[in-house]
Amino acid sequence: MSIDPALIVGGLLVGFIVGLTGMGGGALMTPMLIFVFRVDPLVAVSSDVVASLFMKPAGAFVHLRRKTVNLKLVLWLCVGSVPAAFSGALLIKVLPFGESLDAALLRVLGVALLIASGGLVVRAVLQMVRSRSAFGEGPARPSAPRELVVRPLPTALLGALAGLLVGMTSVGAGSIVIVVLLLLYPALKASQLVGTDLVQAVPLVAAASLGHVLYGDFSLGLTTSLLIGAIPGAWFGAHVSSRAPGGIIRRALAILLLASALKLLGASIPVVLGAAAAALVLGNLTWFLVKRRFAAGSAASVADSVPDETTEGPADDSATDPAETSPRR
Repeated sequence: MSIDPALIVGGLLVGFIVGLTGMGGGALMTPMLIFVFRVDPLVAVSSDVVASLFMKPAGAFVHLRRKTVNLKLVLWLCVGSVPAAFSGALLIKVLPFGESLDAALLRVLGVALLIASGGLVVRAVLQMVRSRSAFGEGPARPSAPRELVVRPLPTALLGALAGLLVGMTSVGAGSIVIVVLLLLYPALKASQLVGTDLVQAVPLVAAASLGHVLYGDFSLGLTTSLLIGAIPGAWFGAHVSSRAPGGIIRRALAILLLASALKLLGASIPVVLGAAAAALVLGNLTWFLVKRRFAAGSAASVADSVPDETTEGPADDSATDPAETSPRR
């Protein structure tokens, strides 16, 4: 077993993003292994899933300590995700792809990345509207999770969808879970969303890892190199995410995922670069317009709260005018 320093650096960067945003592990790690390190797609998926088993707890532990996890949601998510994740790893092996397995897996990965990128965009918009801020979210404050009315069936179905996607592609759990949780439970704070997603991902990835160790193409040396960098990266990223906003990073991540998805689906380099540039320009333009809108709204609310001295002044003067208060002759 050999240790690759380049893989350690790659794992460190991806681990930091996972801890910071609660998403992006498979969406970044698997394309990085395929495009940068030229790893076979099935080996990349299997090794990434097993690496996530050790990377996710580093960030989850931080959020558990800071009480930014809703354990009821974690329970119902795991009811659906654990069996689905194990089944997803098995499906890759038994589906009749034959020699075209790698090509089919690349297409599935590309679609999963498009879903992840779209989910990040939806989440950014929802956060901007919810917090009335162009930055998407403010600093997270540690607090006990609110008592929510948990909806078991849709929560378990969400877990099953995320688990199946992770078992087959290693991509999509964080993006799908966080976005749908925002829609199902809008009262959850941003820090609670990230913490809940990271904690529920631990048993999900454990089930997927078992499936890939048994049925996949797991590489011990590759996974070990990734973990040497990913574990401290996830730990540090989780500390940052539990205190600081991550909205801007998520929007940048969405552009990166879009470019990776198009490349996986066979788009040429000019098309990939053009789409990324268009997303960057349109994203920044939208951010600028939203920022102006919320800035104008804040200014208007401040103006409404300040007393209007021009209308109150004359009324006060008339009340104390001697000509009005003295007796008429």
